[in-house]
Amino acid sequence: MGRGKLTPMAMAVLELLHEKPMHPYEMNQLLRDRHVENRVNIKPGSLYHTVDRLLADGHLEVVETQREGRRPERTVYALTEQGRDAFVERATAILSTVATEHPEYTSGLAVLDDLDPEVALAQLQLRVLRLEAEVAAQQAIQKGLIAKKLPRIYWIDWQYTAAAREFELNWTKQLVADIESGRLEWQHRKRHSPAFELIKDTHDDKAS
Repeated sequence: MGRGKLTPMAMAVLELLHEKPMHPYEMNQLLRDRHVENRVNIKPGSLYHTVDRLLADGHLEVVETQREGRRPERTVYALTEQGRDAFVERATAILSTVATEHPEYTSGLAVLDDLDPEVALAQLQLRVLRLEAEVAAQQAIQKGLIAKKLPRIYWIDWQYTAAAREFELNWTKQLVADIESGRLEWQHRKRHSPAFELIKDTHDDKAS
C-alpha cells in the first residue's frame, strides 16, 4: 500500500483516525454503525490486515495498549503526518478522477439476447423487487440521518449511493416495460432462422 493507491478500506480507517486514536474493534463498530458498507466491504480480517499494512507503511503509529479484565489486549492506533498526507493526496485524486468501473450488472445486460426473453424478464422483475426494497431501506436510513440533524457533509457518500440505486431501479423498470411492450426486440431467434442463414450464405458467396 505504501507508495501505491490507498484501498477503500485504508481510506475508511484513516478517515476514522482523523477523529481520534482507536483500536480496530472500535473502528469495526463505527464502520458498521455509520453504514460504511455502502462503499467498503467490511470484514474484520481485512480490517486488521489493512491496519497492519498502514502501520508498516508509516501511516499509523501505536499510542497505547489497553486491557479490560480477561479480554485480549487492544492496540490503539493514531494517524501520523505521513498518513494524513497520503490520505489527502488520495482523497483529492479520487474526487477529480473519473475511474473506469465494471459493475456486474452490465455483464448481464450484455448477454441479454442470449437468454430466453421470458427468463430474462422474470429475472429483471425480481431485480426490480430487490431494488425497491433496498431503495426503501436507504430512504428510511436517510430520513433517520436528517432527523438526527447530522450535517449532510458527513453522509454525502451515502446520499450518492442511494441516488445511484434509485437511478438503477428506475432504469430497470423502464427496461422491463420495454421488454413487456415489445419495444426491445430479441435477435437471437432471427440469427438462427432459415431466412437469416440464407442471407448470411448469400453474403458469404459474394465476399468470396
